[in-house]
Amino acid sequence: MVKFPEAQVRLYKNVFVCRRCKTKIRSDNMKILAKEVTCRKCNGRALRPVRKK
Repeated sequence: MVKFPEAQVRLYKNVFVCRRCKTKIRSDNMKILAKEVTCRKCNGRALRPVRKK
């Protein structure tokens, strides 16, 4: 499978996953580190980067 740089940016840049409910959220890295972003579904602040397969 060929990996296109445009697709990599679209799928993985600034995308985080809630650790509680596994919802994807697109946000800035610094806001995630400062705990300013909450999950839309469960209001959790524990977010991790999306896994690159």
